[in-house]
Amino acid sequence: MEAAELVATVLTVMWLLTLAIAMVYRCPSGILRRKTMAISSIVRKVLFRALVGLVMVYLLFAGFILWAMHQPPETFGRVMSRMPDAAYLILPFETMWTHARAGQLQNGDPAPDFSLLKLDKSDKVQLSALSSRQPVVLVFGSYT
Repeated sequence: MEAAELVATVLTVMWLLTLAIAMVYRCPSGILRRKTMAISSIVRKVLFRALVGLVMVYLLFAGFILWAMHQPPETFGRVMSRMPDAAYLILPFETMWTHARAGQLQNGDPAPDFSLLKLDKSDKVQLSALSSRQPVVLVFGSYT
């Protein structure tokens, strides 16, 4: 079992445990209610520990995903390919991604220097070499 699947399973079990304890508290049966009142301090301790454990697992899982978002695309792709579908429902992925990939450029800052291969792969073109001679405009898109 992968780490992400294990975390999702633990989160599901903790959620089901919380639901079960909530159902016991709301049970209309007088017998069950008397037993519940007798062990309420124990149930509260277990529920509190389960909640703390759930929060810790959630924070560790969110931290792991945030770490992966700061890694190169290959690493992030490997992590996300093993992500269970339930994880997309419990974490704010779009917000985390926006903050992780925001960068530090501001309007008016010069573009960072980079080099790319030409289409025929004969040579590399570097941005600083082009921008020293003339203005450069980068257009990303599809012209089909």
